[in-house]
Amino acid sequence: MRIAFIGLGNMGGGMAANQAKAGREVMAFDLSPMATAKAVTNGCAGVDSIAEAIVGADAIVTMLPAGPHVRQVYAEQILPHAPKSAILVDSSTIDVESARAVAAQAKAAGFRFADAPVSGGTAAADAGTLAFMVGCDEADFAAVEDVIAPMSRVTFRAGDHGAGQAAKICNNMVLGISMIGVCEALALAEKLGLDPVKFHEISSQSSGQCWSLTTYCPWPGPVPTAPSNRNYEGGFSTAMMLKDLKLAQDAAAKAGASTPLGASAEGLYALFNGLGGSGKDFSAILEMLRGKAP
Repeated sequence: MRIAFIGLGNMGGGMAANQAKAGREVMAFDLSPMATAKAVTNGCAGVDSIAEAIVGADAIVTMLPAGPHVRQVYAEQILPHAPKSAILVDSSTIDVESARAVAAQAKAAGFRFADAPVSGGTAAADAGTLAFMVGCDEADFAAVEDVIAPMSRVTFRAGDHGAGQAAKICNNMVLGISMIGVCEALALAEKLGLDPVKFHEISSQSSGQCWSLTTYCPWPGPVPTAPSNRNYEGGFSTAMMLKDLKLAQDAAAKAGASTPLGASAEGLYALFNGLGGSGKDFSAILEMLRGKAP
């Protein structure tokens, strides 16, 4: 299978590498020559343009920063020039409206299209163990699964076009809220003279158990693989969490949904981001809650 992979950032680079490891011919492109060069060291073929990447592609996978980028790349470069037989998979995290608009344009042009955002962060992208949330026509789901298999631990069809993005932003709203709750509890435990590691042991086997506590603990020590053990480097950045929370709040406003905790989480991450935590893993918000600098 010949894969055109467009967007080789922190997530896309690992995802493209896993396509190559699976024995697929990967034509990789990014605006950053350094990112493209890294993809080449991971078994991809580096190209100088999107036009070159999509020639003869069986599938085109995009991993781009935001909705406007996705709209522009598909409207101006992919849809006019890609082979009609290619299946199009956008794994960017963008607003639902943009996902549905691009899907409509793709279908009108005769393409199969899926919005397929991911969960799991850079570690899962590198390991090929991401969770994919797919919005597509039911008849196209098997083909989408086949394209993303080398990058995926589990793949869900969330529904029709846009449903993948809806699932992603709702999931990450839960994650952002729960991480703040875990961080507040750890900071309070410390203030009350309770060893936070001991609190982790207790809460992880009690009703406070959740992914943010037991798999991604923001306190160093209890979960050796968590970014908290690396000075909160790597993982899922505060800037990216803030982006997803903003998408969730925008969607909630348009849908008339009440999400007060989501709004509060967005406000806290915006504050932490402004204090200098942008590049740190989102679990580093614990440091702000402890009264420490990012």
